[in-house]
Amino acid sequence: MSKIRVIAVFGTRPEASKMAPLIRVLQKSPDIEALVAVTAQHRQMLDQTLQLFGITPDYDLDIMKPRQTLAGITSLALNGVSECLKEAKPDLVLVHGDTTTTFAASLAAFYNGAKLGHVEAGLRTYDKAQPFPEEMNRKLTSALADLHFAPTRQAKENLIKENISEQTIYITGNTAIDCLKYTLEDGYEFKTPEIKALFDDPEKKRVIAMTAHRRENLGKPLEDICLAIKRIVLEFPDVHLVYAVHLNPAVRDTVFPILGETPRVHLVDPLDVKEMHNLMNQSYMVLTDSGGLQEEVPSMGKPVLVLRNVTERPEAVESGTVALAGVKEEGVYSSCKELLTNQSLYSKMAQAKNPFGDGYASERILEAILQHF
Repeated sequence: MSKIRVIAVFGTRPEASKMAPLIRVLQKSPDIEALVAVTAQHRQMLDQTLQLFGITPDYDLDIMKPRQTLAGITSLALNGVSECLKEAKPDLVLVHGDTTTTFAASLAAFYNGAKLGHVEAGLRTYDKAQPFPEEMNRKLTSALADLHFAPTRQAKENLIKENISEQTIYITGNTAIDCLKYTLEDGYEFKTPEIKALFDDPEKKRVIAMTAHRRENLGKPLEDICLAIKRIVLEFPDVHLVYAVHLNPAVRDTVFPILGETPRVHLVDPLDVKEMHNLMNQSYMVLTDSGGLQEEVPSMGKPVLVLRNVTERPEAVESGTVALAGVKEEGVYSSCKELLTNQSLYSKMAQAKNPFGDGYASERILEAILQHF
């Protein structure tokens, strides 16, 4: 049998960190010819992850522009990926999750008559504005996909409700958990000087790791989040906050004026995947509006407060590994304070079982691809 030609297409750092373990597994298979195409929707942060995993793209579209728009990303990615597919002629295109690159690459696969596999399929909030534009990116990708790699049974049930054939859906777990096998290290030495100094200091402290950058949180919601965090840090002298601040000027223009001069708040540039994973692993808890962190952090035994009103990962809320803190100042403040003062609640969340898998999602996806072909 000739090798199955599979091309993985992605463009952002979160996609890269979740696709990298799968690409590694595909590359080792004697039955697969694995190719990689990146749009570089995020350039700097994407490159950090590619370097960490030793992945050299076969196609690099380099579409990132200053203050890029969704329409601009979509058109550039659609045209660029389409040209890649015409040249590569893959048997299967793999996309991940919910980014604009994911939707554009899915449409390019459809236009070029290529089969499409969707990794992390079936997540839903059923609110097209939250998360924006990710909810619709996922739904549109599901409508175009031929193979659906669902991380959980709930995700599979969501797809079935949308009349997607059960024979095309495979429950695999989430490749985000696979990634931790490559990144977490005992006795990890931090490269970021400010973080290294923080953990080298023997003074007893509780470190909160934080990310927040979603489009729907820009403006007043992010202001409220920052004001709540400022209150928490000033109220609890043993608390330090490390906030990896997205490079988007709309994020930084809000965060730095509010938190920039606050004692024990450490505003750092985005961290590479390994640095971020080990920071969260050594922290007391995590605050985030990211989807991927809701999946990863429970495997580290740390509570997660989600800085959003809804989540497309309800399994995490139901299992008790994460809690929705919302985006209003008082709600975020009270949620943080409770985890800092209620040891029983903290322990319950920290010890809850991660519903997103066991670290072997990539191997299951490979098996599904081989079975299909």
